[in-house]
Amino acid sequence: MAASVLGIVGGSGFYNLPGLSHARWERVESPFGKPSDEILFAEMDGLPVRFLPRHGRGHKVPPSAINYRANIDALKRAGVTDLVSVSACGSLKEEYAPGHFVLVDQFIDRTFAREKSFFGPGLVAHVSVADPVSPLLVDAVHAAATAEGIAHTRGGTYLVMEGPQFSTRAESHLYRSWGCDVIGMTNMPEAKLAREAEICYATVAMVTDYDCWHDDHAAVDVASIIAVMHANTEKAQRLVARLARDFPREHPACPIGSDRALDVALITSPEARDAALLARLDAVAGRVLKG
Repeated sequence: MAASVLGIVGGSGFYNLPGLSHARWERVESPFGKPSDEILFAEMDGLPVRFLPRHGRGHKVPPSAINYRANIDALKRAGVTDLVSVSACGSLKEEYAPGHFVLVDQFIDRTFAREKSFFGPGLVAHVSVADPVSPLLVDAVHAAATAEGIAHTRGGTYLVMEGPQFSTRAESHLYRSWGCDVIGMTNMPEAKLAREAEICYATVAMVTDYDCWHDDHAAVDVASIIAVMHANTEKAQRLVARLARDFPREHPACPIGSDRALDVALITSPEARDAALLARLDAVAGRVLKG
């Protein structure tokens, strides 16, 4: 087994982790461009942890401008085996009030302005994202949330919209009619890219608002989101601390093959592969390309 390295991607309002030791910020270069920020290399209870603020410290990068490929590639280069996304989101269901956490297990990707794959002309690959989150990682997050007494629901569908504007009422009602549970702007293509990079992935969706569908609540705005975000951040920090404390020190094999997703994904014959693209994929696909 490989040693576990826990990665945390912090979304809106989640820009730091307390309780770290041996902490240092380090720029990790990626052939896919510039990541959102430096990566914080540290330990929590002896577990190697890598933290990346998705929007950069100070929240400088909007959802559609995030270089998701560079972020995931950099985290892979930093040794991450398991990645937890901590993300603010809107609720599409009455029972998920602001402050509630949803450990989503499905996504509907409605984004259209983002690079969604490390692969392309010169090396074609098709990974399965039928089950986009890794069950053992979700088990660990669920156990940590339960131990910390954090109100949460395991399972749910996250509608990923392009943004940066919030939904129209018609859109919000449409997504509710599809059976979606929460809505946000950042977990795609992040989850797809993590799968291509063979990193186990899970999402903690922290509800900040009711989007704009709820007649008894005002339409979402930044001021109301920030107010809820502060309370959510404290709970998320406790969750991550507990997760790190109890996390397996050796990375277990993923039962759905998240950590071996490229075994049957590459379709381009070796003699037809583009050398320049292969060089960029040294971290993401090095395991199968070297083999």
